Amino acid sequence: MMALMVHLKTVAHLRGKGDRIAKVTFRGLSFYSHVAENCEAVAHFNETFRWPIASRLDGNEMLEIQVYNYSKVFSNRLVGTFCMVLQKVAEEGHLELTDTLIDDNNTSIKTSVTIEIRYQPMDGTVGVWSDGEFLDVPDDRDGMFAFETDSLLSGQSHMSGTSPGRSLQGSIPTFRKAGKGVFSAMKLGKIKSSKDDHKKGDEPAVLDMEDLDKKAMRLAGVLDPDTISLASVTAVTTNVSNKRSKPDIKMEPSSGRPVDYQISITVIEARQLLGLNMDPVVCVEIGDDKKYTSMKESTNCPYYNEYFVFDFHVPPDVMFDKIIKLSVIHSKNLLRSGTLVGTFKMDVGTVYSQPEHQFYHKWAILSDPDDITAGCKGYIKCDIAVVGKGDNIKTPHKANETDEDDIEGNLLLPEGIPAERQWARFYVKIYRAEGLPKMNTSIMANVKKAFIGENRDLVDPYVQVQFAGQKGKTSVQKSSYEPIWNEQVVFTELFPPLCKRLKVQIRDSDKVNDVAIGTHFIDLRKISNDGDKGFLPTLGPAWVNMYGSTRQYTLMDEHQDLNEGLGEGVSFRARLLLSIAVEILDTTSPEIISSTEVQVESVSNISESATGKIEEFFLFGSFLEATMIDRKIGDKQITFEITIGNYGNQIDGVSKPSSAKKKKKDGENEEEESELIQNSSEDEADEDGDLVSVSSTPLMKPVITDRNYFHLPYFEKKPCVYIKSWWQDQRRRLYNSNMMDKIADKLEEGLNDVQEIIKTEKAFPERRLRGVLEELSIGCSRFVTLANKDVNQAGRTKLDRERLKSCMREMDSMGQQAKQIRTQVKKNTVRDKLKLVQNFLQRLRFLADEPQHSIPEVFVWMMSNNKRIAYARIPSKDILYSIVDEETGKDCGKVKAVFLKLPGKKGFGPAGWTVQAKLELYLWLGLNKQRKDFLNGLPNGFEEIKAAKMGPGLQSIPPVSLVYNMKQVFQLRAHMYQARSLFAADSSGLSDPFARVFFSTHSQVTEVLSETLCPTWDQLLVFDDVELFGEASELRDDPPIIVVEIYDQDTVGKAEFIGRTFAKPTIKMCDEHYGPPRFPPQLEYYQVYRGNCTAGELLAAFELLQIGQGGRADLPPIEGQTDSEHGPILPVPLGIRPVLSRYRIEVLFWGLRDLKRINLAQVDRPRVDIECAGRGVQSALIQNYKKNPNFSTLVKWFEVDLPENELLHPPLNIRVVDCRAFGRYILVGSHAVSSLRRFIYSAPDKTSNNWATAGDVIVNMDSEPGVRKMDTVVKLDATSDAVVKVDMTEEESDKEKKKKKKKKKGGVEEEEETDESVLDWWSKYFASIETLKETLRAQEAAQAEAEEREDLEIAAEAADIKPDDLLLKGSKIREKTKEKKSSKDKKKGQAVDGSEKRPVKSKVDELMVYNKELESEYGNFEDWLHTFNLYRGKAGDDDEHALDDDRIVGRFKGSLCMYKLPLSEEITREAGYDPNMGMFQSIPHNDPINVLVRVYVVRATDLHPADINGKADPYIVIKLGKSEVKDKENYISKQLNPVFGKSFDIEATFPMESMLTVSVYDWDLVGTDDLIGETKIDLENRFYSKYRATCGISSNYSVHGYNVWRDPMKPSQILTRLCKDGKIDGPHYGPGGKVKVANRIFMGPTEIEDENGLKKQTEEHLALTVLNHWEEIPRVGCKLVPEHVETRPLLNVDKPGIEQGRIEMWVDMFPMDMPAPGPAIDISPRKPKRYELRVIIWNTDEVILEDDDYFTGEKSSDIFVRGWLKGQQEDKQDTDVHYHSLTGEGNFNWRFVFPFDYLMAEEKIVISKKESMFSWDETEYKIPPRLTLQVWDADHFSADDFLGAIELDLNRFPRGAKTAKQCSIDMIRNEQELPTISIFKQKRVKGWWPFVARDENDEMELTGKVEAELHLVTAEEAEKSPVGLGRNEPDPLEKPNRPDTTFLWFLSPLKAIRYLVCNRYKWLIIKIVLALLLLIMLGLFLYSMPGYLVKKLLGA
Repeated sequence: MMALMVHLKTVAHLRGKGDRIAKVTFRGLSFYSHVAENCEAVAHFNETFRWPIASRLDGNEMLEIQVYNYSKVFSNRLVGTFCMVLQKVAEEGHLELTDTLIDDNNTSIKTSVTIEIRYQPMDGTVGVWSDGEFLDVPDDRDGMFAFETDSLLSGQSHMSGTSPGRSLQGSIPTFRKAGKGVFSAMKLGKIKSSKDDHKKGDEPAVLDMEDLDKKAMRLAGVLDPDTISLASVTAVTTNVSNKRSKPDIKMEPSSGRPVDYQISITVIEARQLLGLNMDPVVCVEIGDDKKYTSMKESTNCPYYNEYFVFDFHVPPDVMFDKIIKLSVIHSKNLLRSGTLVGTFKMDVGTVYSQPEHQFYHKWAILSDPDDITAGCKGYIKCDIAVVGKGDNIKTPHKANETDEDDIEGNLLLPEGIPAERQWARFYVKIYRAEGLPKMNTSIMANVKKAFIGENRDLVDPYVQVQFAGQKGKTSVQKSSYEPIWNEQVVFTELFPPLCKRLKVQIRDSDKVNDVAIGTHFIDLRKISNDGDKGFLPTLGPAWVNMYGSTRQYTLMDEHQDLNEGLGEGVSFRARLLLSIAVEILDTTSPEIISSTEVQVESVSNISESATGKIEEFFLFGSFLEATMIDRKIGDKQITFEITIGNYGNQIDGVSKPSSAKKKKKDGENEEEESELIQNSSEDEADEDGDLVSVSSTPLMKPVITDRNYFHLPYFEKKPCVYIKSWWQDQRRRLYNSNMMDKIADKLEEGLNDVQEIIKTEKAFPERRLRGVLEELSIGCSRFVTLANKDVNQAGRTKLDRERLKSCMREMDSMGQQAKQIRTQVKKNTVRDKLKLVQNFLQRLRFLADEPQHSIPEVFVWMMSNNKRIAYARIPSKDILYSIVDEETGKDCGKVKAVFLKLPGKKGFGPAGWTVQAKLELYLWLGLNKQRKDFLNGLPNGFEEIKAAKMGPGLQSIPPVSLVYNMKQVFQLRAHMYQARSLFAADSSGLSDPFARVFFSTHSQVTEVLSETLCPTWDQLLVFDDVELFGEASELRDDPPIIVVEIYDQDTVGKAEFIGRTFAKPTIKMCDEHYGPPRFPPQLEYYQVYRGNCTAGELLAAFELLQIGQGGRADLPPIEGQTDSEHGPILPVPLGIRPVLSRYRIEVLFWGLRDLKRINLAQVDRPRVDIECAGRGVQSALIQNYKKNPNFSTLVKWFEVDLPENELLHPPLNIRVVDCRAFGRYILVGSHAVSSLRRFIYSAPDKTSNNWATAGDVIVNMDSEPGVRKMDTVVKLDATSDAVVKVDMTEEESDKEKKKKKKKKKGGVEEEEETDESVLDWWSKYFASIETLKETLRAQEAAQAEAEEREDLEIAAEAADIKPDDLLLKGSKIREKTKEKKSSKDKKKGQAVDGSEKRPVKSKVDELMVYNKELESEYGNFEDWLHTFNLYRGKAGDDDEHALDDDRIVGRFKGSLCMYKLPLSEEITREAGYDPNMGMFQSIPHNDPINVLVRVYVVRATDLHPADINGKADPYIVIKLGKSEVKDKENYISKQLNPVFGKSFDIEATFPMESMLTVSVYDWDLVGTDDLIGETKIDLENRFYSKYRATCGISSNYSVHGYNVWRDPMKPSQILTRLCKDGKIDGPHYGPGGKVKVANRIFMGPTEIEDENGLKKQTEEHLALTVLNHWEEIPRVGCKLVPEHVETRPLLNVDKPGIEQGRIEMWVDMFPMDMPAPGPAIDISPRKPKRYELRVIIWNTDEVILEDDDYFTGEKSSDIFVRGWLKGQQEDKQDTDVHYHSLTGEGNFNWRFVFPFDYLMAEEKIVISKKESMFSWDETEYKIPPRLTLQVWDADHFSADDFLGAIELDLNRFPRGAKTAKQCSIDMIRNEQELPTISIFKQKRVKGWWPFVARDENDEMELTGKVEAELHLVTAEEAEKSPVGLGRNEPDPLEKPNRPDTTFLWFLSPLKAIRYLVCNRYKWLIIKIVLALLLLIMLGLFLYSMPGYLVKKLLGA
C-alpha cells in the first residue's frame, strides 16, 4: 500500500497554559491528535498519522496542521496553522523539519511545530493500481479481501495498522462503517470506544443543542460556537445522520400546470427608421398571435401610443420560451404585405426576469434579418410587461411624458447586455442518438416483415432544433434505434441573444403526424459566461439524456406532453450526442452570407473517445422498507424495478436484441469483449462475466397497515437489486456539482436556522449567521482545492474547462465575500446580510446545475400486474460514489425515504399529493472497480444472501437480499398537541381534521375534531413493539423518519387529504437516563405541505424509547387516562405540554358586513362566536341585519389559560352563525386568527421621548424643503423653550424673486410668470406628479449609491484598499453613473443635484400623489377597527390559495385585545375610564350615521382593451349601497388612458352602505356594456380612523383660488376637536405666530389674503401647521391623511389577480350633522387651448438637384415645400413650385396656417377625428406638437421625389441660423447640446434650418436649407389679425422675385425655347449663324464662280 505518514513531535513557543489539540489534514481527510493536557510553552504530541493513498503523491498537494487551544465546553480556539507543499516529500520520500505557524491574518507567529514526514510509493506487490486512482478488486482467493460485513476494508484502515484481512473484534464498532454524513470527520480519527462517546454526550449541552451535535462538533473540530445547528421548526432539517439522507417534503411537480399570463405591450413611437418617406406599421407578435398598430403616412418617426394585450393560459415553461417579436413594416395594406424594415426579438422569460417583470419606456433596436451586414434600422419605443397570476406590477407614474429620451441610455435590453450587439452563428451539431424507444406498433412491423422480409427498427427519427423563434431540422434516419446524423443546424442571431433557451427535440417522422420522442432544453446562461474572463456559449460534444413518457408504445400516449418537455419526465427516452459552438461574425467581410435563414449542413464524424472513456458502472439498491402503498393497488402482487438509462428496464427497455449482454457503443465491437472474457482466468469469467443484473425485486403481496395504506412485509429480509451499465466516464462533472450542492445544502440549512431564530426571536441570530458564513467560506476554499485535481481527463470539453475555471473563480470570490460579510454581521445588520447570503445560495444552485449530462437519472418504478403504477426519479449524481468525501453524492450509500408519485398529468392536483408508496431505499452507484465499498452505508447487522446458482467462494457477487439478525424493539410516543391554519376541506369552510402517524409499518390515528381549522388534539399516541433492524447505536444516531398526514373526515366516502409533514423522533436507548437536556422533548412546529403549498403547521413532539430486557416497565410512566369523558384517549403529559397562564381576551364587536346568502336564504339574525383554547364568548344578536348590521353591545371579554410562550398560542376562531326559527343555527362563515401577537396589549412606555414632559419642545419642521420654504432650526432638547420660524411661501418675496429671475444666464429658456388665474387644480396635480417622480428617482439613486458603497467596501476589504482611496473610487463611479443618467437633466439646463432645482418650482401648492392605494400607506386603516374576512366553502387547490376571494362570504368588523391577568392599576385609574369598554376606551359609538360621500375620479391608465380594435370606450359607474351613479353618456371614445376629471356626490348611511365600488365599464353601441375593472373601498374604516381620512388636509390654507380649503371645518376647529378627543392640552395661540399644543410649540404666518387682496389676521395657518405635523404630538399623534390622489388597481373577477388598469381618484366624506361643505372643486379636464401656427417659407437654398434636363442634361430641381403639424398628413399644405432651380435656391414667400388645439400642461396637441368611415364617433388623440417641413422635387408624370425633411418639436427645437451659411447639419446631429427654444414662449422665430435625408449607408446628409418664420398666435389674436394662406389676402405676402427660368416648358413652349435658346446658346447661335452665312457665301461663291469666270473669259 502506498501511504503517507506524518509524525507530529512537538509544538513549541505556545503562550499561556492550557490543553492543546492538533488537527492534521491531507487530501481532505483530517486526523486529531490526543489532547495534550495542561502544557505550557511546549506541547509534546509524539503521534504518528498514516494515510493509505490510492494515487501517487502529486508535488502540488498540501499538508495542513492546525493547533488549537482545546476546551471541553466551548469550541476550540485556533492558535495557528502550518501548511506545506509536499513537493520535496514526493521527490525524496522523507523529510524532517521545524517551522513556525501562521495565524488567521496570514502573519507568522512564534509558535513552531516539529514534524517528520515519510512517503512510501509501492513496488506494486500488494494491489494493482490502475487508472492512477482506483483500487481494483484483487483476484486473490485466500480471504485477503473477504467481502464480509465484519471485515474492516483496508481503505478505511485506522492508524492502528491492523492488517487488511483481520476482522476487528469490538475495537471500534461505531465508527466502522460511518457513512458520509454532514460531519465527515466522524469517519476517521479518534480511536475511542463508542461507550465513551455516549457518556460524554450527557454533559450539559452548550446552548441547549442536542448532544449529538456536540459530539459531532467535537469530532469535526468546528471552530466556532456559531456553527451549532438548532433544531429547526421546519421539517427534518438538521441532518446529523450518517446513514440517512433528508427526505424531500414537497411532492407535486409544479412545472407542467397551465397558469394565466397577461402580456401588455405599448408601442409608443418609432424613430430614425431607415428609408425615405415611409408609411410604417408596427407588428407585435407573441408566439402565433399578431397585432398591428395603425399606419402612419410618410414619416420615419411615427407616434403611435397604442396598447396591446395578449392573454395566455399555458405552463410557465411554454410561456417563457415564447418569443416577443416587434417588427416595422413599410406600406402594408389589405392587398400587399408590405416590406419589412427591421425586427426585434426577445423571449418572454427575459422580460419576466426584469425587476417588476417589465421594461418601461425603452427603445428596441431594429435589425434586418435578411441583411446582417446592415446596421440599426431604427428604434421603437415601447413598454412591455408580463404579469403572471398574483404579480402586481407597479407602473411608474405616467404623467406628462416629455419625449426627450436619449435613445442610447434607454435601450430595451436587460442589464449587462451591450448596446451594440453583433451577429453570430450558433452551430448546433447533431451527431447521433441511441436508446430510442419503439414508436410504432409491432403489428404493423410484422405485416411489413411479411412483405419485405426483414426486421426493421420501429422508429424514424430526426432532430429539430428551435432557437429564437426559428426551427431547423436534420434529415430523417429511417428505421433506426441508433441513428447517426452528423449534421449541424446553423442559426444566425444577434449576440448576446435575448432568448435564454435552445430546444432540441428528437421527433419520429410519420406519415400522419410527427410526434416528439424526447425534448431537451439548453439554457444559454449555463453554457456561457459573460464576465471579463467569460466564454461564448459552448457545449460538448456531450451526450444529453432525454426523459419523457414511459417507453411502451401506445397509439394515444396520455403522457405525450412529457415528451414535449412539459413536466417531469417519468422514464428515459433516448440520449443524443450534440455540441454547440458560437462564432461571432465579422459582418464587414465580403464572403459572408447575409441572410439569417436556418441552414443545415453535414459535419464530419467524431471520434469515440471524444466524449470520454467508457467505463463499467455498478448500481446497487436495497429496499429496506416499502410502506404507505395506496390501497387501490394493495390487492395485487407488487414488484419494484430500478432502471438507469435502458439498463434494468425489462418490459420496454432494450431496443436491440443483439446487445442482450450489454449495449454496444459504436466504437467497441463484440469480438473484443468476448476475447477479453475467454482470455481471463476461469474464475474471473465466472465471477464477473456472468454477473447478470437483477433490476427488480421479487413479487410480493402487500399486507394491510390500516384503512388507507398497505405495506410489504420486508421484515428481516430486505430485497436487493444491482445493475451493471456502461457509460462514458464523466464523473468529474458530477463530482463538482455534488460539492457545490453540498455547500448549498449546508448554506440553506444554516439560513433556515437563522430565519427561524429571527422568527422565534431567540438570542444571537448573528452568531449563527457568522457560523453559516464561516462554513460557506471553508466549503468554497475546499472546493477550489478539490476541483482542481484532474484537469486532463479524456473527453473533457471546452465547456468543462471553462466551467471549471469560472466555478473556481466564483467559489473563490464567494468564499472571500463570505469571510468579508462575516466580519460585518452585527446584531442590527443581520437581516440585510441575510438577503446578501441568500443571493449566494441562488448563485450556488445555478452553478451546481451541470448542463452536460453524463450518467442518466435513476428511476424507481412500482409495478403491479406488469403495469407501471408510480415512480420516483433520483438524479444519478446524488448516489454517485467517490473516494473523496465531498464529491460523493448526498444520498450515496445512505438510506433515503423515497415517495413514489403518479406519472405525468395524473400527478397534478389531489392525486399527486397522496403518496403511492413510501420506500426506505439504499442506493450506491460507482465504477465497478470501486465496488468493494458498496454495502458500507447500510445499517449494520445483516448477512448477505447470494443468488442460489452461484458456486461457493465467489464473494464478490452482490447479494440478492440481506437478512438482518439484529433487531431492536422500541416504543414510539407521538405527542400530538395541536395544528393550526389547516386547509379548509369542507363546504362549510372548515374541516374535521384528524392526524395519522406512520412509523415503519405501524400507523395510528388521533381522534377527529369536528368543524375546526385549528384542532387541539392534545393526545398521546403510543406505538408499542416497534421493531427496527440494525445496530442499536446506529439507530440512536439515525432513526427513520415519521410521516404525519392530516386528513379531513367525511361522513360519506374516503377521508380527504389535507397535508403531510415529516419529523424525526428524539431517541432514548435503554441505558440512557430520561431527563434534561433531551427529555422530555419540546413541542415543535412542523410545516404541513399539500403538494407544493403550505397547508398549516403541526405542533407536536416525538420520542422513541428503546425497550430493554426489563420490558416496558423500565420506560418512563405514562400518566393515566385523566379525562373520563374521552375514554381511552391519553393526553400529552405534563412535562411536554406547554406551561399555561391566565389571560383575558377582550373582544370589540362592531358589526358584520356584506354577508352573502346561505342556501339561497338571506342572513337575518346573525351572531358572532369567538373561541380560543376551548373558552369563548358570544356577541349580542343582531336583530335585523338589513336595518342595522352593527352590534348593540360593543365590548365583551373572557378568560382563558394560554401558554406562556407566545409562539405556542393557539389560534382564535371567529364564527358567524345565523339564528333561524325553532332554535336552528346555520354557520355563515368563519375566520381563524392564527397569531394573536399583534393583539397583545402592551402598556405605553412612559419613559420614551414622546412622553418627555419636562418643558416644551419646539418642533423642527424642515421637511420637504422645496414645497414649503422654511428656515432650518436646529432641533433642541426637550427642556429648552426655543422657537421655529416657518416662512410659508409668502407672496411678496415671491414677486421680488420673479423680477430677478426674468432672464437666467446661459440662454436657457425663460421661466414665464405663473399667473395665479392660470393655475387650476391640474397645475397642482402635475406639479405633484413631478415631485413624486423626483422623490422616486432620488430613492432609486440613494439605493443604488448605498449598494455601490457596500460593493466597494467589500471589494476594498478584499483588496485592502484604504478607505480614502475608496472614496475617490466611489466618486468616480458615481460620476460615471451620473453621466449615464440620460441627458435629460442637462437639457433642462438644471444641475443633477436635486437641491438646486427645487426652489424653482415651489410656486404651486402641491398635494400627495400615492402610486398605490391609500390603505397600503395607512395599514388598511385598521388602527383600532380590524376587518376579518369570513370564509366558507372548500379552499381552492390552486397554488398558494390565490382564489380565496371566492370563498369570502362576508366580513366581521371588530378588534381583540389580550393581556395577562392581573392588569396594572394605573390604567384603570385614569380619568374617564369606562370599565364597560375595558381596553377600548374613547371609541365612537356605532349608531347609524348619514354621510355625504364625494368621489373624485381623475383619470384611468392602461385599461385592458375591451373592443376588437384594441381600444375601449370607458365610462365610470359608482355604486354605494343601493345608490348607483352611471356616467354612461359621458363615455370617452376609443381611449385606454381616459381623463375623466369628474366628481360625484352620493349620500349614504353607515354602516348599511359602507362599501364603495368604482367601476370602469366599456360602452358598446349594441349589446350590454362590459366591465373592464373595478375597485372597492371600505369607507367605514376610513371614516372612523384616527388618521382622519374623511377629507385630506392640504399643505396650505387659502380661502380662494385653485387651492381653496375643502373641509367645512376650518383647521382651527379640527385642531380643537382633535385636542379634545385626545385629552391633550391646547391649542394655545400666542403672539408672534406661535401655537402650543401639549408641550410642543409650532410657528407659522398669521395673515391671509382674501379675493380682493386685503390682508386679515388669522390663526388658520398656525392650526394647519400643527395638523400637518400631528405625528409629533406625544401619545395621540399620528400622521393625518394629506390632500391626495390615490392610484387604485382595477380588477376583474374573470381574470383573478391580474390588474386590468389603474384609476386615480380620491374620496371626501362629510357627516351630515355638520355644516354642509362647499361645492366640489372643479377637476374637469383642461380644455385644450386653440392656437394658430403661421409658418412663412421665405426661401430655400442648396437644395440637392434631382432632375436632368432633356435637352441639355443639366441638373436642376423643381422645388416645393410641404408642411404639416398634426400626426398624420391630414392637414398638409404645399407651397407653389419654384421650377427649374439650377442652384438649389428657391424663393417662395408662402404662408402655411395651421390651427390646432393644445394642452399646455401635457405638451400635447389634441385632435379628434373618426378612425374610419364606419366609426360611430370621433376619437380623441393626443400627439406631441411637431412641425414637419419637407422639401420635394415636383414631377409631372411620375410621383414627386422626396428630397429632405426636418421635424421641429415646438417645445424644444434649435434656434434657426441667422444666414444660410451658418446653417449646417450639426443643428440636427448635436441637437442635445444646442440650446433649444419653445415657440410657446418665444411666439415668433425666424431663421434658417437644414433639411436632411439618409443616404444608402444610413448616414444623415444635408439635402437643403430653408428660411422660415414661425409665428404662434392664440385663437383670439388670430381673429383680430387674420392672415391669408399662400400669398392671399388678408395681409398678403409679395410675389417672390424668381429668375426668369422658373416656369413650366409645356405651358409656354415659345418662352421655353426663348429661354433655352437665348440664355444659354446666344453666342453659340450667333457663331453658328455667322458660320452659316460664311458657308452660304462660300457656296454661292463656288456656285457662281465658274459661270462668272467663263463669262469673263469667254465673253466679257
